[in-house]
Amino acid sequence: MKKIVLVLMTLSLMACGSSKTASPVKPKKEIKGDWTLSAISYSEEGEFNVTLLNEDNKACFEGSTWNFIPNNNTGSYAINGTDCNTGLRYFIFTIQKIDEQSGLYDFLLKPTDVKGKSMTNQGYRFNLTSMSESYMTWEQTLTVDDEPFVITWQFSKL
Repeated sequence: MKKIVLVLMTLSLMACGSSKTASPVKPKKEIKGDWTLSAISYSEEGEFNVTLLNEDNKACFEGSTWNFIPNNNTGSYAINGTDCNTGLRYFIFTIQKIDEQSGLYDFLLKPTDVKGKSMTNQGYRFNLTSMSESYMTWEQTLTVDDEPFVITWQFSKL
């Protein structure tokens, strides 16, 4: 009898859990493989000293190569630029639909070590604004001086 009550309580808690408005979607198929981060742009004109992903600047990230493995939501990117913090970095990611009408997707990238373990449990959220088999665009909106500041990341499939 105790087991039945425990099972019923567990099922009722699962049914009362928070509703999920987003779930993994089709872009996981297109993201598979190797990509080049071909360009990074800002919504405002001018020169900005921005440290991307707590790693390096725009010049170091442009031309970096990225690999996405959607069946286990892992990946890596390599920075190879001169005067940059070069090397291979690892991450885990999730892609979720956030708006049925607009078709926008949410992309969460969390840096990890080679074994997939996060050192800080911090991640970076992007809007996956466009995607095909050959290109992908991320947008990251920050607030600077109480105004939105958008960083756009343009990827090309290798």
